[in-house]
Amino acid sequence: MPTNAVVIGVDSSTQSTKAAFTDAATGRLLAVGRAPHRVTGEGGARESDPAVWWSALRDAVAEGLTALRSTGTDASAVTGIAVAGQQHGLVVLDGAGVPLRPALLWNDTRSAPQAAALTEALGGPDAWTARTGSVPVASMTASKWQWLREHDPAAAKAAAAVRLPHDFLTERLAGVAATDPGDASGTCWYSTATGAYDPELLDLVGLDPALLPPVAATGGTRVGTLTAAAAAELGLPAGIAVAAGTGDNMAAAVGLGLGGEGLLDHPVLSLGTSGTVFAATRSRPASPALAGFAAADGTYLPLACTLNCTLAVDKVAALLGLEREAALPGGDVVLLPYLDGERTPDLPGASGLLTGLRHTTTPQQILGAAYEGAVVTVLRALDEVIRACGEDPAAPGAADRPLRLVGGGAQGRHWVETVRRLSGRPLIVPESTELVALGAAALAASAASGEDAVAVATSWGTGSGRALDAVERDTETWDRVSSVLDRASGPLLS
Repeated sequence: MPTNAVVIGVDSSTQSTKAAFTDAATGRLLAVGRAPHRVTGEGGARESDPAVWWSALRDAVAEGLTALRSTGTDASAVTGIAVAGQQHGLVVLDGAGVPLRPALLWNDTRSAPQAAALTEALGGPDAWTARTGSVPVASMTASKWQWLREHDPAAAKAAAAVRLPHDFLTERLAGVAATDPGDASGTCWYSTATGAYDPELLDLVGLDPALLPPVAATGGTRVGTLTAAAAAELGLPAGIAVAAGTGDNMAAAVGLGLGGEGLLDHPVLSLGTSGTVFAATRSRPASPALAGFAAADGTYLPLACTLNCTLAVDKVAALLGLEREAALPGGDVVLLPYLDGERTPDLPGASGLLTGLRHTTTPQQILGAAYEGAVVTVLRALDEVIRACGEDPAAPGAADRPLRLVGGGAQGRHWVETVRRLSGRPLIVPESTELVALGAAALAASAASGEDAVAVATSWGTGSGRALDAVERDTETWDRVSSVLDRASGPLLS
């Protein structure tokens, strides 16, 4: 790697693109550019034009380059680039690589009926986890492809290529089709058991494997170089290394130093638009309660995702006319903030549920109950992640292991204290707020240098941060919220 080399990690999320210009030797963040996306759709629909992702990437890189130059570093120092993208989205392209229609995003729940039908068609949840590590739910790409075949058959029939969001952008950068095991494992047509696309599952969903990109060995594998056309658009040197890239959750794991050359079986809770819990492990997960993903580095990433987290709680705060930090513990109130349906537990038709109101209930307690409902939901899933790592979540070694808290919510006082109170675990809150982009930057450094991406991120120390001691667990609130969730999930949340 040249002295003073710079790599770019791109975080193409649901709402925006960030381009992190990073010192390849130290991991120091030199500059960040940002640009927004546009999400459309009502009810269960959530779509975006993939062309907007490319425009946002271009604008984010341009802004980042301006900031980089102000530090005295030129674009010629850039040696590699990698994209981490929102998972599961379905992108269908024509023969020229142009999107045939807006992409169906991960949080588009219209494909819930197709997910249920696919699960049944293969013989139930266990049949799926034995192959893919995951059971089809509305978010998974195979479910979305089935929805497309039924509701927009012309687009499905005309498709010359099927891509995930990060695949689409990587192909625009390098001019070659490529994906990685991590993001591919979120499709439900890639087998974590074999490390390849599953021919029987592709037949089941009527998808020609020729439409799919080849799967690179890791997210840090060099799949090509920046084309002259892409370089001209981005203002970057042609010929720099382009990594396969990966999904956003897998990149966050790399940024935290989770993987074979770093931390194994260490849990993470991400508080964002969705609430996500995961850990890197060598044990292949096969639990119907989880997404049994592959990681970007050749290990596995058992993961559970809830649809309703910071965005849902912010909506409750807005309805109450309160600032998000004005919350108090919920007392007798239980609020399950399932405003967009729910993925874990699998309740795509759910809506929010409020119970336990008294004359003495305050708006601040109702807001606090929204935090508690979101946190209990995602912490229940964390126990299943720990089991997938081959450990008992109640055993001293596993129960005392620090929980790494990341995402936008990790910067909020009430989010942190609610997780701390309801988990009873010590917490580590990493200093970096750009872990997905930094994970992608480590993948870019891997592509440029040949080093293991997790080892790169570990040497950078991007996962280090503030340590908070454990406090006594609030089992009373835990039991109250869990009881309502268990009793309501059938008749009231279906």
